[in-house]
Amino acid sequence: MPDRYENPLCKRYASREMQFIFSDDYKFSTWRLLWVALAESQRELGLGITDEQIGEMKAHIHDINYETAQRLERETRHDVMAHIRAYGEQCPLAASIIHLGATSCYVGDNTDIILQREALLRVKKMLVSAIASLYRVADKYKSLPCLAFTHFQAAQPTTFGKRATLWMQDLLFDLAHLDFVLGDLKLLGCKGTTGTGASFLELFDGDHDKVMELERSIAGKMGFDSIYAVSGQTYSRKIDYYTLSVLSGIAQSAAKFSNDIRLLSHLKEVDEPFESSQVGSSAMAYKRNPMRSERIASLARYLMVDALNPALTAGAQWLERTLDDSANRRISIPEAFLATDAILSLLINISDGLTVFPRMMQKHLEEELPFMATENILMHCVKKGGDRQALHEAIRRHAVAAARRIKGEGGDNDLIARILSDEAFGLDEGEMGALLKAEGFTGRAKEQAEAFLAEVRPLLDANREDIGIDVQITV
Repeated sequence: MPDRYENPLCKRYASREMQFIFSDDYKFSTWRLLWVALAESQRELGLGITDEQIGEMKAHIHDINYETAQRLERETRHDVMAHIRAYGEQCPLAASIIHLGATSCYVGDNTDIILQREALLRVKKMLVSAIASLYRVADKYKSLPCLAFTHFQAAQPTTFGKRATLWMQDLLFDLAHLDFVLGDLKLLGCKGTTGTGASFLELFDGDHDKVMELERSIAGKMGFDSIYAVSGQTYSRKIDYYTLSVLSGIAQSAAKFSNDIRLLSHLKEVDEPFESSQVGSSAMAYKRNPMRSERIASLARYLMVDALNPALTAGAQWLERTLDDSANRRISIPEAFLATDAILSLLINISDGLTVFPRMMQKHLEEELPFMATENILMHCVKKGGDRQALHEAIRRHAVAAARRIKGEGGDNDLIARILSDEAFGLDEGEMGALLKAEGFTGRAKEQAEAFLAEVRPLLDANREDIGIDVQITV
């Protein structure tokens, strides 16, 4: 709507799939599925609930009467009560048994857990696809020498493929964290107002076994193996913190990746995807700003800060229940997942469409390699019978002069020419050319990349069904 604020995460960035998970349709149909699961389980355990009532409830799981619910919420100021009554209007036979013995958190909290699980599964697919995309980059360029940096100062050569394995490794840490949190996620169950199950114990005439079986039955119907053993009215809000910690970790990894791409774009060694009609700048028509990487950095910063919300919420809870979590969680949790979806979409898009410029990498190597090669030159000349101390001083003198020429005059690096012209070294161009091959300075970068990729390959094979997720970049 042009006359009101719309969340950019939905309008511009996140996929429809992730938006659907946090949509009203998914949320309120899950409420109704939980009410059906509760009623079915109560009937199976002997309460006087009929097949007709269950059938009526099942018939109206998805045709949610939103206008009625909104009218009732304005009257009651209570969203769960409004939806109970709205559901009851559609299910007159079952109206009296909907939500029997339950409190609001039965549908609210269990639904939140279900939505987080679905959203984490979506994130896992995207994460595996991102790792697979970077795998292809690392494998293709595992032997391509490039200049490595510390402090963004030229250090020693590496290979571009080895650099890509560093991005992959961070995402693999995130995948392991996600799998742990996802595997540990449980349903709240139905524990009543303060978590004691008192209302259900009353319904089943003090039969503790039936109360416990009720929870197990509901969990099974909703696709969960287990429930949290104890709770207040809500599940512990630390669970939300654990979930958003996973997302924050992904944001950290993606931000690092995007920052590297931005730096390499400045060096003209890589380009992120750039469509034929894309505009880089409204003023400077020649520019190709790395805007997708910049967007990752921007969204990641938001997500990392957003992950503080559940930490503060978990620490602020009072005794068995307080409501100062509700408004915050309605915003912070869905937006964290929407931002993660957008970030991973961009990361996949960039890595799939990354353009690499080997000649620029070679140029930068050639500019810096003379300085890096001096130790090898020194050792080679000593082996030929040269005086180590005298040659070291000569190299120092030539290096200082070459650096002065580069920085003070804007000239080329003429260190190698200076050494070749110095009779003390006794080198010809053939010897020097062999000493200056970049491959001789990359250490075990290629071999490290190959070994790492061999370790990752089984993981990608095991998750092959999740690879190749289609991502759409809207703007």
